[in-house]
Parts: sequence; structure tokens; C-alpha cells
Amino acid sequence: MTSYTVINPATATPVTQIELASVEETDAAIERAQAAFPAWREVAPGERARLLRSFAAVVDAHLEELAQLEVVNSGHTIGNARWEAGNVRDVLNYYSAAPERLFGRQIPVPGGIDVTFHEPLGVVGVIVPWNFPMPIAGWGFVPALAAGNTVVLKPAEVTPLTAIRLGELALEAGLPEGVFTVIPGKGSVVGERFVTHPLVRKVCFTGSTEVGKRIMAGCAEQVKRVTLELGGKSANIVFADADIAKAAASAPYAVFDNAGQDCCARSRILVQRSAYDEFLGRLQTAVGGMKVIDPGDEDSEMGPLITDKQRDAVAGYLAGIEAAFTGPVPESDGFWLPPTVVLTDDTQAAVWREEIFGPVVAVMPFDDEDDAVRLANDTEYGLSGSIFTRDVGRALRVARSVEAGNLSVNSHSSVRYWTPFGGYKQSGLGRELGPDAPHAFTEEKNVFIAQD
Repeated sequence: MTSYTVINPATATPVTQIELASVEETDAAIERAQAAFPAWREVAPGERARLLRSFAAVVDAHLEELAQLEVVNSGHTIGNARWEAGNVRDVLNYYSAAPERLFGRQIPVPGGIDVTFHEPLGVVGVIVPWNFPMPIAGWGFVPALAAGNTVVLKPAEVTPLTAIRLGELALEAGLPEGVFTVIPGKGSVVGERFVTHPLVRKVCFTGSTEVGKRIMAGCAEQVKRVTLELGGKSANIVFADADIAKAAASAPYAVFDNAGQDCCARSRILVQRSAYDEFLGRLQTAVGGMKVIDPGDEDSEMGPLITDKQRDAVAGYLAGIEAAFTGPVPESDGFWLPPTVVLTDDTQAAVWREEIFGPVVAVMPFDDEDDAVRLANDTEYGLSGSIFTRDVGRALRVARSVEAGNLSVNSHSSVRYWTPFGGYKQSGLGRELGPDAPHAFTEEKNVFIAQD
């Protein structure tokens, strides 16, 4: 059996050793999940709802423990980590209403009645990334469980601690053995087995577009369901009629949150030319005032990158580029980089086109509404974005024209668990969250009953 040393990214010091599952152990866990499926599927809707509410209550009771684990394992600020643990609790509570509301339909037909049912798929494999280990796990496993499926979940190799603890808390809450199983391991072993094992009937993957394409191709071999939430290079569009002070003050947090390791990061800022200089001046003040300190500090606003490899990859994008200005960075042995702003008018520049996944934002001027939309859409991605303007008509026109799945006007909100989330183009396939999420973990069955 192989193991992995979990490292605290803020200090570059070891935290603990985690045993990584083999193919054989993964197969055994999948088979246990399949064995648990018939009984879980038959649990009365109200009882399944009660168990999910119990799970939410147990998570709430351990919220601070989970948050502190995330600070140590992922370098998240303690404020963010508490929100993330609370999000798991809230998602469990929200979807606890789903089992009793998984409605079918009665469709008018001649000669009888026609009804539809939503039936669970079976075993669902959830592959979780390292950037938001707790909430993204919950977005996958909770609606799947609510719909009557059993779940096997693979956390990212570098950030397994909160997922492992959630698996333990599920049993403490009363979920039967085998219904929700966390399997730490390598993507090339555990994740690959989710794709190839015939008992896994759906794979939910959040991660890079490159890996997502391989998972999609692998699932095609068995015509296996797949949901993909992939990369992004989202635009923050600031029109001259906007509240420039508000737009500039909020922009750093839209891209530097979680040290820029966010697929929704607004890492391209488009500013109307007549407001460009004012915006940059105010942005420099905002970036310079960020509190980039120990993530365990209550005042921390940005932590480190997840690994030395990720830090070096992000730094590579800045080689040979003169930053317009940067924010602070602590003197530490951890994997830190300062929040960095670069200016460009080259739409082919790597800092403008590629998902850097670090605390780097590129700023470019635009001339008018059509120019802004053209520049925003000039990307293979289409996950998120923001529009700042006081003109309601313009806000609606631009929101309808930008090719992205999640847009905010005069704010940077991307994800609410009660609204759908997902991307256009190469940012993904399918939607997570919102009221319809449990349906994505079901087959729709149609039954006609003759009246004679």
C-alpha cells in the first residue's frame, strides 16, 4: 500500500500520512456501494430525508473542526473554511427536501394513463478537486444520495482530510455502511477505476478541462453518465457608467480569493476606456490593502497556493512580464505569491488566454458594448463572469450576450446551492446544484397503463 504526506501549504510542513487505495481496494469499495444500493433505494422518502438532516446536524456540530482541517490542509483562510463547512451543512439541509419531492408527471394519453418516475442510477462516482474540497464534494454527493443512489467519492490526493472526516460523520449521522464511501487515492488509480468500472453508473468530475475530456471519452465506452465542471477564464466587465469605486474595491476578491485557485475567478478585467485610469488607480489601492497573511488568522483575506508545483507554475506565467502592481506577501516557507495585476492589450497573451489558477489578473481596456462582448467571448471557456453598469438595459443585453453559465451584475456571486451552476463551451457539461440537481442522478421511466 502506498501513502501520501499531506503538507500544510502555508508553512510547507508535513501534517499527516494518508494511505492511498489500490485498484483492488477501489473495486471492493464500489462493490460494497453496489451491495448497499437496493436497500438505500427502498428507504422511505421521509426516512432518507431525516437521515440527510441528521447528517447536516452532525456536520454543523463539527463545523469548526472541519474548518480548521481545511486551513491546515488547503491553506484556505479561516473565514472561507467556515463558510465551506457551513455550505456542506446547508446543501445537506436543502436536498433533504428532495426525496419527498422527486416528482414524476402524469401525461395525457388516449386509452389509459401515462406516468413518469425518477429512479436512481445506482453507484455514483464523485471526483473532487483540491481547490474547494468540502463544498464541491457536497455538490456532488448530496443530491446523489437524496435521489437514492450510493456514492463513492475520491478527494484530491493533496487535500483528502475533510472528505475523510465527512465520510466518518456520515456514519455517525446514521447513514448505512456502503451508502457514502470516501476513497483517498491517485486519480490514475481510483478516479480511473470510477470511469472503467461497470458498476459505477455516473461520474461527476470537477477539475481541468484536459482531464475532463479524458474522463468524458472513458465514460463513452460504457455510455456512462457524466457531469463535468472544468476550467474558466472569466471576464469582469466594467462600464464607465458603473460605480467605479465599488467595482475596483470588489475586483481583487473576485480573482484573488483562494489565491486565485478558483475556476470562477474573474481573471480578465475589461474596463471601458474612459474609466480605465480611474479604475486602475482605485484597483491598486484595493490590491495593496489586501491582508495576505497566515490563513489561520481571523483577518486573513488570501492564503498560499496549494503546492510548490502550483506556485512555480503560476510564477512561470509572470516570467518576463512586468507587473503593473502587486499586493503584499508574507515572508514564509509556504507556497506564497503576491496578488499580481498585469496590463495587456494582446488578446493572444498567455496571461489573457490561459487559466493560470493563481493570484494573477490581466486588465484590458475596451471601447463600447459590442467590443466588451467580443473580448469577453474570445475564449474557449464560459463558466462565470461579472458586469458592472448602472444601465439595466445594458446589463440585460450583455448578460444575454456573454457566453457563460453564471453571471452577476454589480456583484461577483457565482454559486448559490439553490440555483444551477455550470459552464458553456469547454467549461463543462451539465449542471450542478439548484432545485433540479437530483434529477441529474436519476433515470426517467415512462409507464403507460391501459384502461381496458
